[in-house]
Amino acid sequence: MYQNLVNHDFRGNIYVIQEDDVLLEYVGGFADLANEIPNSLETKFASASAGKVFVAVGILQLIEKGMLHFHDTLGKILDIDLHQIDANVTVEQLLNHTSGVPDYFDESVMDEYEELWIDYPNYKIRHNSDLLPLFIDKPMMYPKGERFQYNNTGYVLLAMIIEKVTGMEFDQYLKQNVFDVCGMQSTGYYELDKLPAKCSDNYIYCPETGGYRTNIFSVDVKGTGAGGAFITVKDIVRFWKGLLSHQLISEEMLTRMFSRQSGDGRDTEEGYYGFGVWLFTETEGKDHPYFQGCDPGVSFISEYNPNDGLISVMVSNFGDNVWEEMRNIRSNFKKDS
Repeated sequence: MYQNLVNHDFRGNIYVIQEDDVLLEYVGGFADLANEIPNSLETKFASASAGKVFVAVGILQLIEKGMLHFHDTLGKILDIDLHQIDANVTVEQLLNHTSGVPDYFDESVMDEYEELWIDYPNYKIRHNSDLLPLFIDKPMMYPKGERFQYNNTGYVLLAMIIEKVTGMEFDQYLKQNVFDVCGMQSTGYYELDKLPAKCSDNYIYCPETGGYRTNIFSVDVKGTGAGGAFITVKDIVRFWKGLLSHQLISEEMLTRMFSRQSGDGRDTEEGYYGFGVWLFTETEGKDHPYFQGCDPGVSFISEYNPNDGLISVMVSNFGDNVWEEMRNIRSNFKKDS
């Protein structure tokens, strides 16, 4: 019924459900372009910054367990030399992007993520601490709590906090306490030189040749708190269901996670920010929490509409325009509701 909503040049997967009814299932493009191996519903896709939502849930879990508090500070938790970073930055300010800590990838001044690796090889990034040289000697961007500014370093520090508090690698903590709880058996943080079966390659178009190259030299070799999890579209649905049914955090904490914590809403499509999620603001009805990611060769967005129970997941391993696809879903499903 809804297949005609999808741009059939889209390379990747789109999955839309309402309750347990699959309303739209689309698969296109190749997981391995050179060998023409097509994507499938079981394909594991890189998801870039979308992984911040998993880190946020992990932090909120630790807060609910009393192992951490919103007002705890970097200086109190981490036993590293913070240099010029304000030691009084709080966990809450890291969660809602108001910390002002120096961002190793400041999207307001840098256009391409792969610029980071000109002088610092991406294959060195296998742990959160491996990113420290890219930001630890930089000054604060603004005084803590002064304003909202999306910040990748903040979530690297949150992942380091998970590691410090639990004594576990952050991805192992998330596997045990988020992915396994939700039945997300195909989700994980994999190293690009050790990828398991059914992972897609990610492709960047090269205008000078008219062909494509993979992004293996353009992103961290393994994901960090800032992002980089591999997911399947069905696993993301499982995550939403686990989150919404309070298997991961309590109803009270979920309400706080999905509430407007920062941002000004001037961009109505981008909306506000909660904890690990953006909030698309409608003129009528409740805000839609969503999370998204964009890297060279990677684009991802997933949204929950509390007004009609719709869960939408879109991911491309060619960096195709998932945001346009999401706009089509929003507008057309709204007409039919």
